Amino acid sequence: MKLAIMQPYFFPYLGYFSLIQNSDRWIVFDEVQFIRHGWIERNRILKPGVGWQYISVPLEKHSREQIIKEIRIRNSEDWESKIFRQLEHYKKIAPYYSTIIGFLNKTFELNFESITKLNAYILSETCKYIGVNFNYQIYSEMNLHIEQPNSPGDWALNISKAINATEYFNPPGGIEIFDQEAFKSANIKLKFLNINLFDYFQGKRPFEPGLSIIDVMMFNSPEEIRKMLTQYEIL
Repeated sequence: MKLAIMQPYFFPYLGYFSLIQNSDRWIVFDEVQFIRHGWIERNRILKPGVGWQYISVPLEKHSREQIIKEIRIRNSEDWESKIFRQLEHYKKIAPYYSTIIGFLNKTFELNFESITKLNAYILSETCKYIGVNFNYQIYSEMNLHIEQPNSPGDWALNISKAINATEYFNPPGGIEIFDQEAFKSANIKLKFLNINLFDYFQGKRPFEPGLSIIDVMMFNSPEEIRKMLTQYEIL
């Protein structure tokens, strides 16, 4: 069984979904400290003209020590409408603009208080749209008993052992935190998936790589996106 564990990102980039496609089981990991200005409450889309801009979900005030599962959305602010306004310029250049605006309208219908729950739902709905299987659980709801982790990489190892995973997949950016010998000793294959991000049409402007999946969906059909997800190498 191939396992992947990632924090709940907000409309993440293409590589996140390639990792989902190549896993049998996915754990939305929300038991660690929330880091501000990461990818949990924001991501990037094109801005009018040249360059990119952030879209984001406003959060209630919280302490620096709070963990992800405790972070709440500031729903008193109409953040969904702001995102739609930021996407309006896509109408002139993106062939799937109307489809994706309809998709986002439907996705935003439910009112979540938890950023973990919102992002898990977004991931699930996006996978349905693309046509990718997403067999997931939220870690804080699993009541899973694992060995006490002694380092950041131990979380993945100990969770993998607890659920009898035979392979663990991670993006290449985290190679240095894992004890590869410990995985080998536990008979768990440790693999790193590196997606190749090829250019796609974004209108008559310089290409901006690594943007939110929203940008990818604006310019590409689900079939085209699924092909993109296969353009990777295993390290």
